Amino acid sequence: MLRDEVAKAFKIVQEGGIILYPTDTIWGIGCDATNTEAIQKIYRLKQRDEAKSMIILLDTENKLESYISEVNPLAFELIEYAENPLTLVMPGAKNISPALIAADGSVGIRVSKYPFCQQLIQRMRKPLVSTSANISGKPSPQYFSQIDQEIIDGVDYVVDLEQHSKEIKTPSTIMKLAPDGRFEFLRR
Repeated sequence: MLRDEVAKAFKIVQEGGIILYPTDTIWGIGCDATNTEAIQKIYRLKQRDEAKSMIILLDTENKLESYISEVNPLAFELIEYAENPLTLVMPGAKNISPALIAADGSVGIRVSKYPFCQQLIQRMRKPLVSTSANISGKPSPQYFSQIDQEIIDGVDYVVDLEQHSKEIKTPSTIMKLAPDGRFEFLRR
């Protein structure tokens, strides 16, 4: 089942489509983080201001240096010891679509421990965009049955995993980390 869903999602993402998928936090809308057209489809679907950047998921912290020009060593420790899913916002974003890079040159990155996400990212050999599965300004859905039909109808593929789960999941903690090690919490 998992392998089939990864294969189906991979095909869609590879063709420039967008997917609705479960993560280690809440349900997400995603695409290839290097495909600007696909990213713009997500912005349109969410009715989101393009100045509000979206995060990317990696399957391992070893890939941080492929997408951030200067990774503070503290980032690796924060990821390793975080008890809950942690998104790190770091400057010096590279090798992703400019549509994902904030005005200050930063991008939010989360290393996903969720098997579906890890396997899809491994197949893609690229980061996966992840943004909450809601219209901008509306509450983030805690599980699949709370997702607006407009979102479900607007994606190219809905991953057939965990759709009946009622486990309440919450968004990740977001921490901004400067190259010099200074940090601040943006969301706890």
